[in-house]
Amino acid sequence: MKVLLSWIREHVDVPGTGEEIGARMSLRGLALEGIEQAGDDAVLDFDVTANRPDCLSIRGIAREIAAVYQLPLEEIARPPASAVGKVLEAASMRASEISVSIPDQDLCSRYVAAVADVRVGPSPDWMQSRLVASGIRPISNIVDITNYVLLELGYPMHAFDHAKLAGPAIVVRRARPGETIRTLDGKERTLDPEVLVIADAERAQAIGGVMGGADSEVSDVTKRIVFEAAWFNPKSVRATSKRLGLRTEASYRFERGADLTGTAVAMARALELLEAIGAGRSAGRIVDCYPVPYAEREVTLNAAIVTRLLGMDVPDIDAVRILQSLGFEVRTLGGWQAGAPEAAAPMSQPGYAWQVGVPGWRVDILRPVDIVEEIGRHYGFEHLPSTFPAVEQAPAPSDARIARDARIRRALIATGLSEAIAFAFIENAAAAPYLLDDGPLVLANPLSEKFTTLRPSLLPGLVDAVSHNRRHGRRDVRLFEIGTRFSRHGETRTAAVAWTGTATPEHWSGKTREVDFFDVKGVAEQVCTTLGVTAEFVAACRPYLIAGRTAELRVDGQVVGVLGQLEPAIAEQRDLPGADAIFVVEIDLDALTARAREGVRFATPLPRHPSVIRDIAILLDDTLSAEAVRDTIRFAGPDTLVDVREFDRYHGKGIAEGKISLALRLTFQAPDRTLTDTEVHAAMERIVQDLTIKLGATQR
Repeated sequence: MKVLLSWIREHVDVPGTGEEIGARMSLRGLALEGIEQAGDDAVLDFDVTANRPDCLSIRGIAREIAAVYQLPLEEIARPPASAVGKVLEAASMRASEISVSIPDQDLCSRYVAAVADVRVGPSPDWMQSRLVASGIRPISNIVDITNYVLLELGYPMHAFDHAKLAGPAIVVRRARPGETIRTLDGKERTLDPEVLVIADAERAQAIGGVMGGADSEVSDVTKRIVFEAAWFNPKSVRATSKRLGLRTEASYRFERGADLTGTAVAMARALELLEAIGAGRSAGRIVDCYPVPYAEREVTLNAAIVTRLLGMDVPDIDAVRILQSLGFEVRTLGGWQAGAPEAAAPMSQPGYAWQVGVPGWRVDILRPVDIVEEIGRHYGFEHLPSTFPAVEQAPAPSDARIARDARIRRALIATGLSEAIAFAFIENAAAAPYLLDDGPLVLANPLSEKFTTLRPSLLPGLVDAVSHNRRHGRRDVRLFEIGTRFSRHGETRTAAVAWTGTATPEHWSGKTREVDFFDVKGVAEQVCTTLGVTAEFVAACRPYLIAGRTAELRVDGQVVGVLGQLEPAIAEQRDLPGADAIFVVEIDLDALTARAREGVRFATPLPRHPSVIRDIAILLDDTLSAEAVRDTIRFAGPDTLVDVREFDRYHGKGIAEGKISLALRLTFQAPDRTLTDTEVHAAMERIVQDLTIKLGATQR
């Protein structure tokens, strides 16, 4: 909100420079973004938060400054010299030139209208210079008056050309289905019954709280106008503004909440300015259609709560002074009137409380804590003592998933991966390949087309991160992310990996090789080992992974993850060349944790007795999985079989088509004795027999 310092001083006679005032106001919650010079004057640019629509005006900021400097707030007097009340009184003596009805009172609780005879032309230099300094382009004296009132009082107004209205009646109603209006920006807009319009007897002439219509626009030949000042429902204005894609100074203020009690004052100020600059005068009585009168809000505040919430003692006289300077009415429930010469009851007295009347312009004040914030803000948070709060209860335990995710993160970093953090919102095209049974979770109001869908998987974000790295000249990319994926069944905590390029770094001592399926399989095994879970890998199919290079990660028969090579077509869609393989892993950490070993995990003592190693080479079908061979060996072997490992796989010359030669190393060891050759030999015979019977293997 840009405000001229000289304009502020018409409302409060504040001393000091703009820098001094801005610095002091920043300490009281009205942050100063910058100061500009406008000739001999200064323009202060305040950052007004969304909950303070009362500060979107000169009057509102002047009220805050008056409270900070403990100065009186002046009446609106310059220019012109006459008071607002006199204008209201004079206008009420004349007959009305227009009538107002409000069929939809839930969307408009008050509508004030006045007719005036005018001479349209340029506004005075002083008014134009103030508008320009505040960021508004001068148009004509009539339009400039409405903008002047907007800046000074924070109340949007509008002026209709009286001759262009169909009759003297104004109707504030919902738009008819399919009704159209050409707004002041020259665009034809189609309306629906959710939109509130200001209409004459025939058609809509303005969109309530947003923008006026071009058909009743004030022009150079306008002789009589109808001034409008109204209160519109904030939710309705915001919905209309978004539906029509139309943001204006009026909608910006109305959707945050206007002062229902200030419409008549705004109208009187506009008529006062009209006469002061010689642009015209009121031609009839002000019509104030007020079907839903303002219900004054009162908040009961126990004085002891101020000390408890702020953590410091605020003298009750200071608290009352602050509230009164901000426009609140304060009295005690015990009968003492705020401002009385006798001392008030001390705050420490049990049951001592204030009844605080909230002014209409403070739409953000709803609860006692809001009143306490106002007291603390103006008393000064810098007065808070530097003390530690008393610990009344032990903090809640941290979510167990936090420690688990940290363990997984350390394990993945140890494998040489780098962590990436992607957006939870992605574009629909990126999410489509990863949708299995559910449809996409589409946002109703996305920030852009790039963020329309909640991600069903972490892989789209990682693939885009790989694409970003490749476009910036990095060929070898190893990324992981731990985050949340979304479906119609709920949220799931997931770990995902994307790996492309070489499997090992380049080194002078040897050649590098490209990453393959077994590298990412090792990453998945590392995650399982970290959580103490034994998993199996089973061939599977996924639409986004290459068939034959895809596996499911299963624990106790339940699928907890998937891994494989990304389909080249999907990689190309995300601006990745199809020539380089991209291997991915995604593991459901919540499902994996549910099957982790619980309780204390004891360390295994080092063996005291020697191990016995036996190698075996067998011929078997090349379609058999290594897991099937290992399971057969473990099932046939004794408890002393502690390890089974493949060390050679051969197919080619001397091996029949469809067969392979697989060499395995078996390790036997007993914790309590040294094994004999007889025991080991008997175990080997049983193992060979089972391999022959169950898998059709032949020992070489």
